[in-house]
Amino acid sequence: MNTQPGLRERKKQQTRQLIADSARRLFAERGFDGVTVAEVARAADVAEKTVFNYFPTKEDLFYSQLEAFEEELLEALRTREPGQAVLAAFRDFLLQPRGVFDLKARGGDADATRQLQTVARVITESPALLARERQVFDRYADALTVLIADETGSAPRDVEPRAVANALLGVHRALIHYSRERALAGAPASRTARELRAQATQAFAQLERGLDNYAAKRS
Repeated sequence: MNTQPGLRERKKQQTRQLIADSARRLFAERGFDGVTVAEVARAADVAEKTVFNYFPTKEDLFYSQLEAFEEELLEALRTREPGQAVLAAFRDFLLQPRGVFDLKARGGDADATRQLQTVARVITESPALLARERQVFDRYADALTVLIADETGSAPRDVEPRAVANALLGVHRALIHYSRERALAGAPASRTARELRAQATQAFAQLERGLDNYAAKRS
């Protein structure tokens, strides 16, 4: 079977990419709150309605890649090998070099570092983006809770699957926070990537061991 998208679908994908690229360029130049959807439409040479056809909200223009990442993460968990724990699959997915940390695909360390710094600056300067990010993670915590509950025979309302889902996503969010702090401090992307791997490995190892004696108060 031919699984390649048709001409119409390819044009839609190209238009979506053009709009997203135009928006990110403007956001990098002037900040998220300093750009309107109308300006994004003009930069992409499309109607404002067309922008909203592809991206229902202004925040979607920025976070479409994060949501795609989370969808890939959930799919990786659904399709993991029989016998593999959800923690191991989650860890393995996060530790794969991708996005801006795929340095070979991103034009090297200097280009990746600039991208990291730009994204960190745009997000941390925008309360709207920070709020939307929390919404995205809350939604995926719900989806991950359902996935874990289904596989363990629990009810989604039970505390255990939600606690596990939030623990896993907590590591994910902590790593994002760490990478932004390092980017804003001027750390090269290659160094940040190494640090993130070490930090992630340590955090997931702690989850595997459990919290029985973690941070026990000293006498």
